[in-house]
Amino acid sequence: MKEWHPLTILVADDNDTDRLILETITRNEGHNVVSAKNGLEAVAAYSEARPDIVLLDALMPELDGFDAARQIKILAGEELVPIIFLTSLTDTDSLVKCLDAGGDDFLSKPYNRIILQAKIKSFYRMREMHATMLAQRDQIVLHNEQFLQEQEVAKQVFDNVAHSGCLNASNVRYYLSSLAIFNGDVMVAARRPSGSMMVLLGDFTGHGLPAAIGAMPLAATFYGMVHKGFSMTDVLCEINGKLNRILPVGIFCCATIIDMNFKKKRINVWNGGLPDSYIYRQADGSVVPIVSRHLPLGVLPNKTFKNNCDYYEMSEGDRIFMWTDGIHEARNPVGEMYGEERLRQVFENNQQPEKLFDDILGSVQGFIGSGEKNDDLSLLEIVMNEPDSKDASYREPAPSYSRLAEWDMSFEIKPNSFKVFDPLPLLLNVLMEVPGLRNFSSTLYTIMAELYSNALEHGLLKLDSAIKKTPEGFAEHYRQRALRLEQANSGYIRIYLRHKTTSEGGTLTLRFEDSGDGFDVERDLVKTDEGSYSGRGLGLVEKMCDSVRYLGSGNQVEAVFSWVDDD
Repeated sequence: MKEWHPLTILVADDNDTDRLILETITRNEGHNVVSAKNGLEAVAAYSEARPDIVLLDALMPELDGFDAARQIKILAGEELVPIIFLTSLTDTDSLVKCLDAGGDDFLSKPYNRIILQAKIKSFYRMREMHATMLAQRDQIVLHNEQFLQEQEVAKQVFDNVAHSGCLNASNVRYYLSSLAIFNGDVMVAARRPSGSMMVLLGDFTGHGLPAAIGAMPLAATFYGMVHKGFSMTDVLCEINGKLNRILPVGIFCCATIIDMNFKKKRINVWNGGLPDSYIYRQADGSVVPIVSRHLPLGVLPNKTFKNNCDYYEMSEGDRIFMWTDGIHEARNPVGEMYGEERLRQVFENNQQPEKLFDDILGSVQGFIGSGEKNDDLSLLEIVMNEPDSKDASYREPAPSYSRLAEWDMSFEIKPNSFKVFDPLPLLLNVLMEVPGLRNFSSTLYTIMAELYSNALEHGLLKLDSAIKKTPEGFAEHYRQRALRLEQANSGYIRIYLRHKTTSEGGTLTLRFEDSGDGFDVERDLVKTDEGSYSGRGLGLVEKMCDSVRYLGSGNQVEAVFSWVDDD
């Protein structure tokens, strides 16, 4: 509670006796008093002293109390200055006139000291509350200005990241209308090095800045991977894993992603939580829905995330239409939703495919009319026509070592590292930077694991795989393995990788060489029974690779793995 302090009170009355009575009462209460004998003096006294409360006689010479009150209110501006009219008037019209002039209360003659004290205290509290309200309002305005300035800066960064790419390509049309400064809907599009176009339309839960936060890592990941040539499934898994890690529970992204192969006239589609997209066939005007078959991005961890896609054959001029639920859920002034049926009707009524985008947008906007939007609106059209490579919206991907047509790499593990270092994650990470090879990560890991295990266990440690013919022997094998690793102080394992691109994909040659004595290929690679625990590793490699060769004394194994780009 604020501490009481003396007030400055203006007493304006042309009657000397009445004025003296009021001055005495207010001074005895500890307040400071400013006096005036008429309306003109009252206005001048207020302008000079800026009193907290005004006691103003209604009927005075020179300038009556009504006009004086109006001028004082103008001088006070936004500041609350209570005016208590001093009057012997009792008729309703006169009292209403006091209020219309800006008066806040009345004090009837003869004056009652207790009532006057109560009114002064009451209006003092009101004045303090009004001053607090103005201060808080000014603070809110200041904070709002700072907030808007920060949002504008953040929006520029957001737009530079989330809306770059090839959205302005000649075969793309889009419409983005946000409910707030930030848009919970996100559109990103980019060309892969193969020439195909990947497009993602997403809708984060909520609106404004909280909904747009997830679009930053989504867009950065999308552009970074697509320009390097990674497949759509790789991009999906990376985005899903990142959103699942960084977004709070309840925030996720409904999305549809399309990879358009202009050479093969085919599209790969993944839809997780967005409304059905439509394929419009140029030849007969038929519509093929692309339904959602998955949970939104960011809901599941990658170990349970499903990235399987649907494939559709396309023809030149076919169109794909994508939208967020802001289209279906758009409401007219009476609260009705636009719905899917009205959208389907637009397709049925259309006679000119090139005007379908405008027809959809016009239908939705006409339906909304003067009503307020209740969600972000996004509409996207992509035509199965390869865009002009000279289009200003097309950006060549940044140079990357992963795009080298042909390269070699060698890697050697020394004795001190055998028991503490596993080279497979490092080598696999290098291979995963090669566009197309990431689709075969599990296969490549299995091949390298078997070749490395063969070089280490049989080449260097001289373990006999025949010991693993029984469960007990299997345990004994790993006991001896651990013991010999502790004792290893010489030797090496060298790994050679050679990659070469082809018109269809590429070829990866892997050669593992150890410093051991080698082995008898004819004797030790005899096929074993299905129930055996040994001898199956290199046989598995032979099935997974195009060819496997054993060089030198068997201490070098070379495997060739070919892969085909699905573009």
